[in-house]
Amino acid sequence: MTPPDDPLWLSIARELRAIAQTGLTFTRDRFDRLRYVRLRELAASMVAQGCGGERDQILGIFDQDAGYATPKVDVRGAAFVDGRVLMVREISDGKWTLPGGWADIHQSAAECVVREIAEESGFEAKTLKLAAVRDYQKSAHPPRNLDSIYKLFFICEITGGSACASDETSEVAFFARDALPPLSLGRTTAAQIDRMFHHAAHPQLATEFD
Repeated sequence: MTPPDDPLWLSIARELRAIAQTGLTFTRDRFDRLRYVRLRELAASMVAQGCGGERDQILGIFDQDAGYATPKVDVRGAAFVDGRVLMVREISDGKWTLPGGWADIHQSAAECVVREIAEESGFEAKTLKLAAVRDYQKSAHPPRNLDSIYKLFFICEITGGSACASDETSEVAFFARDALPPLSLGRTTAAQIDRMFHHAAHPQLATEFD
């Protein structure tokens, strides 16, 4: 099913890319390999046509991934103090988000989110609960993303440290539920933050998922 916010060309190109990448990983037939290479080229051409980019540049991005095609994992931490949530301002777009980022290998998802909070905000934290697992394409994020992404949202407790910006963030602050700043929507949406407030107030709630 095509995610509701995705243009059809992007959804098709994303799936073609995944089929080609997985096929190139497992095929032992040289003719099938040629077919999968061509399929990946067509996916790159479709993206280039849809977004006005350069096919060879997009193909270069595709070539960076190998192995079985699987979603990437993004972790986000929602930490609260006096009814306000910790947020950081991204240097890349000047907008705000829950601290987080791509999960790293050799760390659990919980370890990753604690590390991201420390790196981006200066605060030490511990995870209390996995509140939600969301599919990027089904969560009202901007649609133009070549990757399939799972977003993991944790309720966290601040245990130490102090506000300190980083190489990726320019400001650190706490915000009330009804006074959120302009959001970096590719990272966090207002609806997601609202659900984190709800989970923080009702810790007995089950983990949400798509």
